[in-house]
Amino acid sequence: MSGITSALRSLPDAVFADLLESDDAYLLVLDLPGVTEDTLDVTVATGRLHVEAHRDKPDVAGYRFVEEHRDAFLDVDLPLPPDAVAEDATATIEQGVLEVTIPREPEAEVTEIEVGDA
Repeated sequence: MSGITSALRSLPDAVFADLLESDDAYLLVLDLPGVTEDTLDVTVATGRLHVEAHRDKPDVAGYRFVEEHRDAFLDVDLPLPPDAVAEDATATIEQGVLEVTIPREPEAEVTEIEVGDA
C-alpha cells in the first residue's frame, strides 16, 4: 500500500487526506473545500484512482482578490492497492469532503496440500 500513501503525501498542502482500511474495504477521505458534485470527476482505470476537482471562486460584491492561497484545481492520480476491487468503488461528497470507498478482494482460502513420497 506504500504507493498510495506516498502519492497522498505529495498532495498540495491545502488538500488534507486520510486513508483508512477495514477487512472489507479502503476508505479515502479528501477535504476539498468549495468542491461540489458538479465540479468533481472521480474515475478508476488500470489500478489507478483519478480525482479531478475544482472550486469556483466566490464572487463577493465589492471585493476583488488581492492574494490567493487556496488551489482552485486538483488533478491527482493515485495507485490503488493490489487487492482493491475498483469496479465496485463508490464515492460521495458532502460539504467539500469527498469519501471514496473501494472494496477489497476477500482473502483467498488457504488449502494445505499434502506432500507424499514419490
